[in-house]
Amino acid sequence: MERKISTPSLFLLIILVGFPQISETIYTPSLPDITNNLHASSNMVQLTLSIYFLGFAFGVFCWGRLSDSIGRRPAMLWGILVYGIGCLGCYLSDSVEWLLLSRFIQAFGASTGSVVTQTILRESIDGTKRHAVFAQISAALAFTPAIGPLIGGWVDQSLGFKAVFFTLVVISVAIFMYTFVSLPETRVSTPSNINTLSVAKRLVFDIRIWAFGFLIGATNGILFSYYAEAPFIFIEFFHMAPGVFGFFGVFVALSSILGAMLSKRLLTKFPAEKIILIGSMVTTLGAVCLTSFTLYGVNPSVISLSLMVAFIFTLLLGIGIAIPNCLSLALVHYSDVLGTAGAIFGLGYYVVVSLITSGMSYLHNGSLVTMPIYFLILAILMVLVSKKIIVNHKTK
Repeated sequence: MERKISTPSLFLLIILVGFPQISETIYTPSLPDITNNLHASSNMVQLTLSIYFLGFAFGVFCWGRLSDSIGRRPAMLWGILVYGIGCLGCYLSDSVEWLLLSRFIQAFGASTGSVVTQTILRESIDGTKRHAVFAQISAALAFTPAIGPLIGGWVDQSLGFKAVFFTLVVISVAIFMYTFVSLPETRVSTPSNINTLSVAKRLVFDIRIWAFGFLIGATNGILFSYYAEAPFIFIEFFHMAPGVFGFFGVFVALSSILGAMLSKRLLTKFPAEKIILIGSMVTTLGAVCLTSFTLYGVNPSVISLSLMVAFIFTLLLGIGIAIPNCLSLALVHYSDVLGTAGAIFGLGYYVVVSLITSGMSYLHNGSLVTMPIYFLILAILMVLVSKKIIVNHKTK
């Protein structure tokens, strides 16, 4: 007998899974300003992005487990409350060390929007329809990282970087109120006797989980490493104003939106595993072109800017194609323990995201070629892992 689950509106789900991404990127146009005002190195300031994913990883585990024990709605509300405290801490920070701590708290709370929302989707929708819904949400979410720089760029240009963090405080209050009024409890029953260590053991010895964990971590790592590097490329090298850079990011985000739309269309012709390989190959093509272009030599001209954007567009297009299917397929064999499995799995792949973005922060040296080479290595690994998934799928 089919379970009756009270599913929230798609609009609310998009907001809940999207606000962590806006929080991640909204202050990226301010990175040069933060570097100057807090008297810190650009490498140190870039760590505020990677520390976000570390806090996110631990938060995913915490809220995923809590959503099984106390319910989806309470876990979401408590997480948003912690997120608001972290946003306030960012606003009040007067040193890069306090900013790092506040970003960790902010991310810890924001992660509830990711893990709990994905759990709601996985437990309420089945099969190919679930792939399609993830693609729809991914298309909308592809825009949220771009909304952040768009808002943050103009706020920073008009009122300074502190006002950007105050904007997040206001957003946290608004999301809490909307969620309190509109989010129903979607958990059908309280899981009994779920052994976390037992679930973790199942995940650790599942090759598919390792593969999907790497793919999700790599695609998100590339995406947010780009957002970490982009201000230094476009604002410092191409001399864009922060406000213009924020608007410019919307155009780049269209690649991820188009990728998610293509992913949904391709589902009528190919299995989801094949689409992940297609996306990985498109990302590799973009990385090859971008690396070749930067090795050849780039100057701050309109032609160079246009070519760089075209290659970045291609790279992110592949990510948009791959991500929805990775998220949809990852936990298909864990329907009996979705909350706990999602918590452990999320912890794992967000640690990967944190490591990849930390690697970009460490490698940052002002050279335009560093990021493309880094992305090319990751993209090649994505292709190899995607092929392995297809081989394993055919043997079963």
